[in-house]
Amino acid sequence: MTSQRPKPARAVAIAALNQFDPERNYAGLILSKLLDHTNEKQRATDLVFGTTRNRAAIDTVVAQFGDCPVERIPAKLLNIIRIGAYELIYSPTTPDYSIVNEAVESAGTIAGKKQMGFVNALLRQISRHIENRQISLSDSDVRKTLPQTPLAGCKFDSDILPDPKVAPADYLSAAFSLPGWLINDWLDEFGPEKTRQICFASNRRPGIYLRPNKLKTTTGQIAEKFRQAKIDFETLPDESMVMMKAARAVTELPGFGEGLFTIQDMTASQAVKLLDPQPDWTILDLCAAPGTKTTQLAELTGDSAKIIATDINNERLEKVKENIARLGINSINIVPYKELPNSKFDCVLLDVPCSNTGVLAKRIEVRYRIRPRTITELAKTQKELIEAAAAMIKPQGKICYSTCSIQKEENGQLIGEFLRKNHNFKLESELLILPSAIPHQLGVSLSSIGAGDHDGGYTAIISRDA
Repeated sequence: MTSQRPKPARAVAIAALNQFDPERNYAGLILSKLLDHTNEKQRATDLVFGTTRNRAAIDTVVAQFGDCPVERIPAKLLNIIRIGAYELIYSPTTPDYSIVNEAVESAGTIAGKKQMGFVNALLRQISRHIENRQISLSDSDVRKTLPQTPLAGCKFDSDILPDPKVAPADYLSAAFSLPGWLINDWLDEFGPEKTRQICFASNRRPGIYLRPNKLKTTTGQIAEKFRQAKIDFETLPDESMVMMKAARAVTELPGFGEGLFTIQDMTASQAVKLLDPQPDWTILDLCAAPGTKTTQLAELTGDSAKIIATDINNERLEKVKENIARLGINSINIVPYKELPNSKFDCVLLDVPCSNTGVLAKRIEVRYRIRPRTITELAKTQKELIEAAAAMIKPQGKICYSTCSIQKEENGQLIGEFLRKNHNFKLESELLILPSAIPHQLGVSLSSIGAGDHDGGYTAIISRDA
């Protein structure tokens, strides 16, 4: 039996997007089941994630210059056109003729020859209205240009965006395919410049960071392995992490199978660092799955602390178990949520379920699912969890509360309300990091984490009185 020929990245991306409903399922999970059918895994991933992140802006371009609202486009052609438009706008190094030709061939394969002319005409019409596929934002008309990076964008020959001076929230919502009410929240909380930074970060191709497992190796040893394997990487100045400069399959990196590192964003790593856990502590990780912060606790305490990991979802606890085994950690005991011991802890790590507004570049479905009521409902759950954690803390013990949200209702406001109601607790420290799209450069200190390519998130350390 002959093996099946690998499929082009575009065919895999079309298949994934045709199965994807942002309100119901996850593009990443769908794509992961299809990636083995192509040798162009990274390109297929970029096409799916990039098209999804920018879908509202793409649909605006299709409607305006293709003179065809997306609602009127046959379902079997819609994602072919969206992907083609995405590449024309956001992948300026790919020749436009190649983009159009591949899309037309895909239409012929999927929908038949009669539809090839429609796809060809629509994408060529869009291409004709593009004045410059990559232009400096400082040199471009803001209403005619869809931003690609903080420095560059794709310029059209006529206005496609609202006037940012008249309607700043409408402009940012249209330019970055983000909900207008969320943009308004950010403008009120952070102001226009920081909100613009958040928008770029929410649509970036996120970098991949590796946290060395200090129980087994050092950053230098991982760096040497990568150099020998000719992998392009960069070590952060404080040597806490390694950043991949080119996308690679993580499981195929040297050292992954031996448990020498864990994937973790720079921002996510700050919560446990801020806590500064000690080897003689007893620690409960109350929302542990998939175990990234749980294992970080074990690594920073020399695998000597007594750590209990639990999660309300027993199936997800299996992922914690897998990570513990791969990393060779012995100090973590996995306990089902309903079987937690009735005891007190030196610390409870509370990485709560949240809105994910700090990680929109990775959680690409969130922009289509989130509503104001979502945050209200999540805050209610978060309050219940922190009250539960407070009941489990020893005198002088600590709660490490963290989210990957940047909404005040889930962060500082919620912690403030808890402290006003619980006078036996005090705030030791808190840290809000906004997402950033600026590629990390050597020489930028991790203490200036706002300068790198990273997600957003919040951490508060609160301690109980004696």
